[in-house]
Amino acid sequence: MPSYPQYLEAAAAPRRVAGVTSVDNNLMVVLPESDYRDDVKLATAANNALAQNVTVPDSVEATAEDGDVTLTGTVSYLTERAAAEAAVAGLAGVRNVRNDIDISYVIDPVDVDLHVQQALHRSALVPDDSDVESDTKDGVITLTGHVRTWAEHDAVVGAAWMALGVIDVRDELQVTS
Repeated sequence: MPSYPQYLEAAAAPRRVAGVTSVDNNLMVVLPESDYRDDVKLATAANNALAQNVTVPDSVEATAEDGDVTLTGTVSYLTERAAAEAAVAGLAGVRNVRNDIDISYVIDPVDVDLHVQQALHRSALVPDDSDVESDTKDGVITLTGHVRTWAEHDAVVGAAWMALGVIDVRDELQVTS
């Protein structure tokens, strides 16, 4: 793969095929010489991209080593964490992005369960008769049950991440088709 965005798309494409229940991604990004950036230039470009994105808090920082960008810091929402990764993913010279950003949000654990269930009910891709269950402890949600497709799987995981107070989602869902 000549770029990180192409790598991400190549990994996501098979999941959209009916009947696919697992994807092992053994691809690597091999940058053309024209896209190579030394560590200092890549880290500077990544930090500039983070600073220019209004969704990413100032607490997020990037470092680079041999084309691998590592994001660190603390955010309040998954959307901020995802925005940080998206901000650097398309930069020339990026071979991989490691997202080590922590999510820190103070909320009553009972409310987290309620928010997760509400998010699952709002998702059009999660059927009403789904056996998906969520268990929450200290803001960490463990999802169990069965889903029919990867689209349904992604909708369930996405719905869990959208609940207020979620700091991590443990995905133990099984794709059955």
